Amino acid sequence: MRGIILAALLLSTLPAAGVELHGIVTEVQDGDSVTLLAAGTSYKIRLVDIDAPELAQPRGKDSWASLSGMCKSKPAAAHTIGEDRFGRTLARIKCAGADANTEQVRRGWAWVFTRYAPQDSPLFAIQEDARRARRGLWADDEPVAPWDWRKMKRAGEASGASSSARRDRQLLAQQEAHAPGAVTALR
Repeated sequence: MRGIILAALLLSTLPAAGVELHGIVTEVQDGDSVTLLAAGTSYKIRLVDIDAPELAQPRGKDSWASLSGMCKSKPAAAHTIGEDRFGRTLARIKCAGADANTEQVRRGWAWVFTRYAPQDSPLFAIQEDARRARRGLWADDEPVAPWDWRKMKRAGEASGASSSARRDRQLLAQQEAHAPGAVTALR
């Protein structure tokens, strides 16, 4: 019986799809996730239809800084559409009147999450405009989409730096090892 009551209490704090939550953004976890304090309850909000670089990924901190500057400690309205597999509330969020989901893509700090965004989403054209203008992460020659980075990380290929940056460090180490006057260890 206690289990049923506890489950009912937990479920009562989750907003239903289509609910509008109004509150203050108290925390920004990364470029596509915030915590919203609404009516005394904290909600972990995942910005729907976009995917931003992970914090450990190149440009992840830039993406976080963009969303943080736009939303942290500001009044916000979150239009909920459901919940993700991690229990976060999926929502479109407006911070101080700005559509944060769209603005992250417009600024070039998030991709359209092709796996979940509707095919006719206006975000695709906004992303293409950011890419052509080389805004945000699109200034990089070969930005890595977060879903690809996570896949590489799970496979043990990503360590917080891009593979090209890792190759550059390896080449520099080789050059230094072969520089005149360098001491080479015997193996």
